[in-house]
Amino acid sequence: MIDKQRGYNARNNMRELIRDNNMLLMAISRFDIAFGFGDSSIDEVCRANGVDTDTFLAVCNLLSGYGCSPESVALPSLMGYLRMAHSSFLDVTLPRIRHHLIEAINYFDTNDVAFLLMKFYDDYVVEVKNHMEHENNEVFAYVDALLDGRVDEQFSIAKFSVNHGHMAAKLNELKDIFIYHYNQKDNARLSAALFDIIICERDLMAHFDVESRLFVPAVEALENTLRTRLVDDENPEEPAEEESEQLNALGEREKDIVRCVARGMSNKEIADELCLSVHTVTTHRRNISAKLGIHSTAGLTIFAIIHHLVDLSEHS
Repeated sequence: MIDKQRGYNARNNMRELIRDNNMLLMAISRFDIAFGFGDSSIDEVCRANGVDTDTFLAVCNLLSGYGCSPESVALPSLMGYLRMAHSSFLDVTLPRIRHHLIEAINYFDTNDVAFLLMKFYDDYVVEVKNHMEHENNEVFAYVDALLDGRVDEQFSIAKFSVNHGHMAAKLNELKDIFIYHYNQKDNARLSAALFDIIICERDLMAHFDVESRLFVPAVEALENTLRTRLVDDENPEEPAEEESEQLNALGEREKDIVRCVARGMSNKEIADELCLSVHTVTTHRRNISAKLGIHSTAGLTIFAIIHHLVDLSEHS
Protein backbone atom coordinates (compact mmCIF):
# COMPACT_ATOMS: atom_id res chain seq x y z
CA MET A 1 0.00 0.00 0.00
CA ILE A 2 1.15 3.54 -0.77
CA ASP A 3 1.69 5.63 2.36
CA LYS A 4 -0.13 8.86 1.48
CA GLN A 5 1.90 10.76 4.08
CA ARG A 6 5.39 9.50 3.26
CA GLY A 7 4.98 8.51 -0.38
CA TYR A 8 6.63 5.63 -2.23
CA ASN A 9 9.27 3.36 -0.76
CA ALA A 10 11.47 0.62 -2.19
CA ARG A 11 9.16 -2.17 -0.98
CA ASN A 12 6.11 -0.91 -2.88
CA ASN A 13 5.61 -2.78 -6.12
CA MET A 14 5.78 -0.87 -9.38
CA ARG A 15 2.11 -1.57 -10.13
CA GLU A 16 1.08 0.34 -6.99
CA LEU A 17 3.16 3.31 -8.08
CA ILE A 18 1.53 3.44 -11.53
CA ARG A 19 -1.97 3.01 -10.08
CA ASP A 20 -1.27 5.95 -7.76
CA ASN A 21 -0.06 8.17 -10.63
CA ASN A 22 -0.12 6.80 -14.16
CA MET A 23 1.80 9.86 -15.41
CA LEU A 24 4.85 8.19 -13.86
CA LEU A 25 4.98 5.92 -16.91
CA MET A 26 7.01 8.72 -18.51
CA ALA A 27 9.44 8.77 -15.58
CA ILE A 28 9.84 4.99 -15.77
CA SER A 29 10.71 5.17 -19.47
CA ARG A 30 13.16 8.03 -18.86
CA PHE A 31 15.05 5.90 -16.39
CA ASP A 32 15.27 3.37 -19.26
CA ILE A 33 13.35 0.79 -17.23
CA ALA A 34 11.82 -2.01 -19.27
CA PHE A 35 8.11 -2.66 -18.91
CA GLY A 36 6.85 -6.17 -18.19
CA PHE A 37 7.92 -6.04 -14.53
CA GLY A 38 4.84 -7.90 -13.23
CA ASP A 39 4.42 -7.62 -9.45
CA SER A 40 8.09 -6.87 -8.71
CA SER A 41 8.94 -4.27 -6.07
CA ILE A 42 10.36 -0.89 -7.02
CA ASP A 43 13.74 -1.93 -5.63
CA GLU A 44 13.75 -5.19 -7.58
CA VAL A 45 12.83 -3.44 -10.83
CA CYS A 46 15.44 -0.72 -10.34
CA ARG A 47 18.22 -3.20 -9.54
CA ALA A 48 17.28 -5.36 -12.52
CA ASN A 49 17.56 -2.32 -14.80
CA GLY A 50 20.72 -0.82 -13.29
CA VAL A 51 18.91 2.20 -11.82
CA ASP A 52 19.69 3.75 -8.44
CA THR A 53 16.58 3.06 -6.34
CA ASP A 54 16.88 6.13 -4.10
CA THR A 55 17.16 8.42 -7.14
CA PHE A 56 14.16 6.80 -8.82
CA LEU A 57 12.10 7.19 -5.64
CA ALA A 58 13.14 10.83 -5.20
CA VAL A 59 12.01 11.70 -8.74
CA CYS A 60 8.73 9.78 -8.53
CA ASN A 61 7.86 11.16 -5.09
CA LEU A 62 8.56 14.70 -6.29
CA LEU A 63 6.45 14.27 -9.43
CA SER A 64 3.58 12.88 -7.34
CA GLY A 65 3.66 15.63 -4.72
CA TYR A 66 5.21 13.58 -1.93
CA GLY A 67 8.27 14.47 0.12
CA CYS A 68 11.74 13.97 -1.35
CA SER A 69 15.30 14.99 -0.60
CA PRO A 70 18.25 15.75 -2.90
CA GLU A 71 20.48 14.03 -0.34
CA SER A 72 19.21 10.65 -1.57
CA VAL A 73 20.09 11.38 -5.21
CA ALA A 74 22.95 9.73 -7.13
CA LEU A 75 23.95 12.33 -9.71
CA PRO A 76 25.02 9.90 -12.48
CA SER A 77 21.62 8.20 -12.32
CA LEU A 78 19.73 11.50 -12.23
CA MET A 79 21.67 12.90 -15.19
CA GLY A 80 20.84 9.75 -17.15
CA TYR A 81 17.16 10.43 -16.41
CA LEU A 82 17.46 14.09 -17.46
CA ARG A 83 19.23 13.22 -20.70
CA MET A 84 16.50 10.71 -21.55
CA ALA A 85 13.87 13.35 -20.74
CA HIS A 86 15.55 15.78 -23.14
CA SER A 87 15.50 13.13 -25.87
CA SER A 88 11.84 12.46 -25.16
CA PHE A 89 10.94 16.13 -25.61
CA LEU A 90 13.11 16.77 -28.67
CA ASP A 91 12.69 13.48 -30.53
CA VAL A 92 9.14 12.43 -29.62
CA THR A 93 6.85 14.97 -27.95
CA LEU A 94 7.62 18.18 -29.84
CA PRO A 95 7.74 16.55 -33.32
CA ARG A 96 4.44 14.79 -32.57
CA ILE A 97 2.79 18.09 -31.62
CA ARG A 98 4.08 19.70 -34.83
CA HIS A 99 2.69 16.83 -36.90
CA HIS A 100 -0.72 17.12 -35.23
CA LEU A 101 -0.81 20.91 -35.67
CA ILE A 102 -0.04 20.59 -39.38
CA GLU A 103 -2.80 18.00 -39.74
CA ALA A 104 -5.27 20.29 -37.96
CA ILE A 105 -4.35 23.31 -40.08
CA ASN A 106 -4.11 21.47 -43.41
CA TYR A 107 -7.51 19.93 -42.84
CA PHE A 108 -8.92 23.37 -43.61
CA ASP A 109 -7.96 26.07 -46.10
CA THR A 110 -4.56 27.35 -45.08
CA ASN A 111 -3.97 31.06 -44.55
CA ASP A 112 -1.26 33.47 -43.47
CA VAL A 113 -2.27 33.19 -39.80
CA ALA A 114 -1.78 29.43 -39.87
CA PHE A 115 1.71 29.80 -41.32
CA LEU A 116 2.60 32.41 -38.69
CA LEU A 117 1.41 30.10 -35.93
CA MET A 118 3.55 27.27 -37.25
CA LYS A 119 6.55 29.60 -37.44
CA PHE A 120 5.87 30.60 -33.83
CA TYR A 121 5.94 26.92 -32.87
CA ASP A 122 9.06 26.12 -34.90
CA ASP A 123 10.94 29.05 -33.35
CA TYR A 124 9.90 27.83 -29.91
CA VAL A 125 11.22 24.32 -30.64
CA VAL A 126 14.60 25.81 -31.62
CA GLU A 127 14.71 27.62 -28.25
CA VAL A 128 13.95 24.41 -26.38
CA LYS A 129 16.55 22.49 -28.37
CA ASN A 130 19.24 25.09 -27.65
CA HIS A 131 18.32 25.13 -23.96
CA MET A 132 18.48 21.34 -23.58
CA GLU A 133 21.62 20.94 -25.70
CA HIS A 134 23.32 23.51 -23.44
CA GLU A 135 22.44 21.34 -20.45
CA ASN A 136 23.55 18.13 -22.19
CA ASN A 137 26.84 19.49 -23.53
CA GLU A 138 27.93 22.01 -20.91
CA VAL A 139 26.10 21.65 -17.60
CA PHE A 140 26.25 17.85 -17.48
CA ALA A 141 29.88 17.92 -18.64
CA TYR A 142 30.62 20.28 -15.73
CA VAL A 143 28.99 17.86 -13.29
CA ASP A 144 30.86 14.90 -14.81
CA ALA A 145 34.09 16.81 -14.13
CA LEU A 146 33.01 17.42 -10.53
CA LEU A 147 32.39 13.70 -10.11
CA ASP A 148 35.96 13.15 -11.31
CA GLY A 149 37.22 15.59 -8.69
CA ARG A 150 37.87 18.52 -11.06
CA VAL A 151 36.60 21.96 -10.04
CA ASP A 152 35.97 24.71 -12.61
CA GLU A 153 36.28 28.03 -10.79
CA GLN A 154 34.71 29.85 -13.76
CA PHE A 155 31.39 28.05 -13.45
CA SER A 156 29.01 26.97 -10.72
CA ILE A 157 25.58 25.38 -10.72
CA ALA A 158 24.25 28.59 -9.13
CA LYS A 159 25.09 30.49 -12.33
CA PHE A 160 23.10 27.93 -14.31
CA SER A 161 20.10 28.01 -11.98
CA VAL A 162 19.79 31.83 -12.08
CA ASN A 163 18.86 31.77 -15.78
CA HIS A 164 17.15 28.39 -15.74
CA GLY A 165 13.46 28.34 -16.69
CA HIS A 166 10.82 25.73 -17.40
CA MET A 167 10.37 26.69 -21.09
CA ALA A 168 6.60 26.21 -20.82
CA ALA A 169 5.38 29.82 -20.91
CA LYS A 170 5.74 30.30 -24.66
CA LEU A 171 4.01 26.98 -25.33
CA ASN A 172 1.12 28.11 -23.15
CA GLU A 173 0.99 31.35 -25.11
CA LEU A 174 0.71 29.44 -28.39
CA LYS A 175 -2.09 27.31 -26.97
CA ASP A 176 -4.00 30.43 -25.90
CA ILE A 177 -3.59 32.03 -29.32
CA PHE A 178 -5.14 28.98 -30.96
CA ILE A 179 -7.99 28.83 -28.43
CA TYR A 180 -8.90 32.51 -28.33
CA HIS A 181 -7.94 33.83 -31.76
CA TYR A 182 -7.78 31.05 -34.37
CA ASN A 183 -11.35 30.86 -35.61
CA GLN A 184 -12.40 27.55 -37.17
CA LYS A 185 -15.08 24.96 -36.60
CA ASP A 186 -14.90 21.16 -36.57
CA ASN A 187 -11.97 21.29 -34.14
CA ALA A 188 -11.43 17.59 -33.37
CA ARG A 189 -7.91 17.52 -34.83
CA LEU A 190 -6.93 20.87 -33.37
CA SER A 191 -8.33 19.92 -29.96
CA ALA A 192 -6.19 16.77 -29.97
CA ALA A 193 -3.11 18.85 -30.82
CA LEU A 194 -3.90 21.36 -28.07
CA PHE A 195 -4.34 18.52 -25.58
CA ASP A 196 -0.84 17.33 -26.51
CA ILE A 197 0.42 20.87 -25.89
CA ILE A 198 -1.23 20.95 -22.45
CA ILE A 199 0.39 17.63 -21.48
CA CYS A 200 3.76 18.82 -22.79
CA GLU A 201 3.44 22.07 -20.87
CA ARG A 202 2.82 20.19 -17.61
CA ASP A 203 5.64 17.78 -18.41
CA LEU A 204 8.09 20.64 -18.96
CA MET A 205 7.15 22.22 -15.65
CA ALA A 206 7.56 18.88 -13.84
CA HIS A 207 10.93 18.45 -15.56
CA PHE A 208 11.95 21.90 -14.31
CA ASP A 209 10.98 20.88 -10.76
CA VAL A 210 13.24 17.82 -10.94
CA GLU A 211 16.14 19.97 -12.10
CA SER A 212 15.61 22.81 -9.62
CA ARG A 213 14.65 20.76 -6.53
CA LEU A 214 16.82 17.66 -6.97
CA PHE A 215 19.58 18.19 -9.55
CA VAL A 216 20.74 21.70 -8.60
CA PRO A 217 20.83 21.06 -4.80
CA ALA A 218 22.66 17.75 -5.32
CA VAL A 219 25.29 19.47 -7.48
CA GLU A 220 25.64 22.26 -4.93
CA ALA A 221 26.31 19.63 -2.24
CA LEU A 222 29.00 18.05 -4.41
CA GLU A 223 30.58 21.45 -5.08
CA ASN A 224 30.69 22.15 -1.33
CA THR A 225 32.22 18.73 -0.67
CA LEU A 226 34.99 19.35 -3.18
CA ARG A 227 35.71 22.81 -1.80
CA THR A 228 35.88 21.38 1.72
CA ARG A 229 38.30 18.75 0.54
CA LEU A 230 40.48 21.32 -1.20
CA VAL A 231 40.65 23.36 2.01
CA ASP A 232 41.48 20.23 4.02
CA ASP A 233 44.24 19.32 1.55
CA GLU A 234 45.73 22.79 1.91
CA ASN A 235 45.60 22.55 5.72
CA PRO A 236 46.44 18.91 6.55
CA GLU A 237 47.78 19.86 9.96
CA GLU A 238 44.31 20.89 11.17
CA PRO A 239 42.02 17.85 10.91
CA ALA A 240 38.52 18.10 12.32
CA GLU A 241 38.69 16.35 15.69
CA GLU A 242 35.01 15.42 15.76
CA GLU A 243 35.18 13.87 12.28
CA SER A 244 38.28 11.84 13.24
CA GLU A 245 36.41 10.45 16.22
CA GLN A 246 33.56 9.39 13.94
CA LEU A 247 35.97 7.64 11.61
CA ASN A 248 37.71 5.91 14.51
CA ALA A 249 34.34 4.69 15.78
CA LEU A 250 34.04 2.44 12.72
CA GLY A 251 35.57 -1.02 12.62
CA GLU A 252 37.61 -2.11 9.62
CA ARG A 253 34.75 -4.20 8.24
CA GLU A 254 32.40 -1.22 8.62
CA LYS A 255 34.88 0.97 6.74
CA ASP A 256 34.99 -1.65 3.98
CA ILE A 257 31.20 -1.47 3.71
CA VAL A 258 31.22 2.36 3.59
CA ARG A 259 33.76 2.15 0.74
CA CYS A 260 31.49 -0.22 -1.16
CA VAL A 261 28.43 2.01 -0.60
CA ALA A 262 30.38 5.01 -1.94
CA ARG A 263 31.23 3.02 -5.06
CA GLY A 264 27.51 2.59 -5.75
CA MET A 265 27.24 -1.09 -4.79
CA SER A 266 23.96 -2.64 -3.60
CA ASN A 267 23.77 -4.69 -0.39
CA LYS A 268 23.89 -7.91 -2.41
CA GLU A 269 26.94 -6.73 -4.35
CA ILE A 270 28.65 -5.74 -1.08
CA ALA A 271 27.85 -9.16 0.38
CA ASP A 272 29.39 -10.89 -2.63
CA GLU A 273 32.44 -8.62 -2.57
CA LEU A 274 33.16 -9.12 1.15
CA CYS A 275 31.97 -12.76 1.38
CA LEU A 276 29.20 -11.89 3.82
CA SER A 277 25.49 -12.58 3.93
CA VAL A 278 23.08 -9.83 2.86
CA HIS A 279 21.63 -9.90 6.39
CA THR A 280 25.09 -9.22 7.86
CA VAL A 281 25.65 -6.32 5.47
CA THR A 282 22.26 -4.87 6.43
CA THR A 283 23.12 -5.14 10.12
CA HIS A 284 26.49 -3.46 9.57
CA ARG A 285 24.86 -0.62 7.64
CA ARG A 286 22.36 -0.12 10.44
CA ASN A 287 25.20 0.08 12.96
CA ILE A 288 27.17 2.46 10.72
CA SER A 289 24.18 4.79 10.42
CA ALA A 290 23.71 4.74 14.20
CA LYS A 291 27.39 5.60 14.82
CA LEU A 292 27.64 8.36 12.23
CA GLY A 293 24.10 9.73 12.30
CA ILE A 294 24.06 9.37 8.50
CA HIS A 295 21.23 7.37 6.97
CA SER A 296 21.32 8.10 3.23
CA THR A 297 23.55 6.60 0.55
CA ALA A 298 24.52 10.10 -0.59
CA GLY A 299 25.49 11.06 2.96
CA LEU A 300 27.69 7.98 3.40
CA THR A 301 29.31 8.69 0.04
CA ILE A 302 30.17 12.25 1.07
CA PHE A 303 31.53 10.96 4.41
CA ALA A 304 33.71 8.42 2.58
CA ILE A 305 35.09 11.11 0.23
CA ILE A 306 35.81 13.63 3.01
CA HIS A 307 37.63 11.00 5.10
CA HIS A 308 39.55 9.63 2.11
CA LEU A 309 38.02 6.17 2.35
CA VAL A 310 37.56 6.40 -1.42
CA ASP A 311 38.89 8.62 -4.17
CA LEU A 312 36.39 10.73 -6.09
CA SER A 313 37.26 8.68 -9.18
CA GLU A 314 35.83 5.60 -7.44
CA HIS A 315 32.45 7.27 -6.77
CA SER A 316 29.88 6.09 -9.34
